[in-house]
Amino acid sequence: MSFVIAIDGPAASGKGTISRRLARENGFHHLDTGLTYRAVAKALLDQNLPLDDVSIAEKTAYELDLSDLDPEVLAVHEIGNAASKVAVMSSVRKILVKAQQDFSLKLPGAVLDGRDIGTVVCPNADVKIFVTADADVRAKRRYDEAVSKGRDLNYDHVLADIKARDARDSERKDSPMRQADDALLLDTSKMDIETAFQAAKAMVDAAKNA
Repeated sequence: MSFVIAIDGPAASGKGTISRRLARENGFHHLDTGLTYRAVAKALLDQNLPLDDVSIAEKTAYELDLSDLDPEVLAVHEIGNAASKVAVMSSVRKILVKAQQDFSLKLPGAVLDGRDIGTVVCPNADVKIFVTADADVRAKRRYDEAVSKGRDLNYDHVLADIKARDARDSERKDSPMRQADDALLLDTSKMDIETAFQAAKAMVDAAKNA
């Protein structure tokens, strides 16, 4: 039986890095579920297809190959904006959630990160962690990362984007972002990534040894 680790939280909280390291540490498979929505959006953009046509988005979601998700390619800002339009379609979410649930069955285990893993995708996960941080801290991380890659961004715009994304994710009608009742809270506001990872690792180890 697969051991499932569900990691949820807002943008730039550190959940992606923590999830990838937990997967490597345990020899588990990893899926950034947000990339599934971005991949559908990219496919639509590449073919100049409308982003608001539910039937076309459904067909694209059905045909998605989860083994072919390139984080670098899908990280483009325009794709992220398009993905937020795709993600509000309930029927598309159901298709992608089913694909994500199938992924979680991979042996010996899987780490899935996103916004609704512990509440919707894998409600029976062996361990659930909600990773968060103050909005200004997350904006600074996103800003510093962009600057290190040579991109010219305005910090205030990044902070505004972070807050808008938080509102969109937590207030949407279908599968809103929230901490599952049985999820462990990991606030990384005052942690570097190594400290945050070690805290998450301890949570997973405790669940594995329970």
